Amino acid sequence: MRSLPLPLALTARLLPVAVLASAGWALASGPFAASPAGDADNKATSDRPSASPSAPSTAAASQTYRVAPKPCQGIGEKTVTSLVPGAKTAGKEIPSTDESVRRTCSWNALKGFDYRWLDVSYEIKKTDQTATASYKERVAKHSGGGAVPGLGDEAYSVVNLTTEDKQQTREGMVIVRASNAMVVVTYNGSDFESKKAPGTDEINKGAIKAAKEAVAALEKAQ
Repeated sequence: MRSLPLPLALTARLLPVAVLASAGWALASGPFAASPAGDADNKATSDRPSASPSAPSTAAASQTYRVAPKPCQGIGEKTVTSLVPGAKTAGKEIPSTDESVRRTCSWNALKGFDYRWLDVSYEIKKTDQTATASYKERVAKHSGGGAVPGLGDEAYSVVNLTTEDKQQTREGMVIVRASNAMVVVTYNGSDFESKKAPGTDEINKGAIKAAKEAVAALEKAQ
């Protein structure tokens, strides 16, 4: 089955699969030292110390993570096989306009009537503060979940059930902040024969398992 592009909505993810089923992310230098009052009229302006052009950037120095790792290597083959039966374990990287700050990999497959989708996204922010703001904003948009202890600096998981044309789809999302990096895992599934969705516990545990591996891969890549 041909890998799908990163979906903007669950409907976009499931559309091609439904067809198959029916067919079978300032420089800071110190202020100039003041000249002693007695020397102020005797020292030329050119003698005053100036900021070094090679002084390190404060923002850059605070970055624990500087580049996004290869996302398709963020999840082990055994985990991919377990969570997305029938998917190619190599995964499919989604094209990005700037791979140094955002990279995403996707796995999806329809085995019989059972469909699963998994994607992992890495986003490198300029500072921990920027990442924290992004994390809080995303958590606020996905209410109803809870914290995941021991994962990154802070992590949150949520599972939602949607129904369209009597077909249920259950999707789990795990959002992790690790210093200045964000790791977002999305995992969902549907059964096109029974029209039911996998259980909440199955989807939640699968998403968290993938998120733990993705964060470990981020740390290892630096």
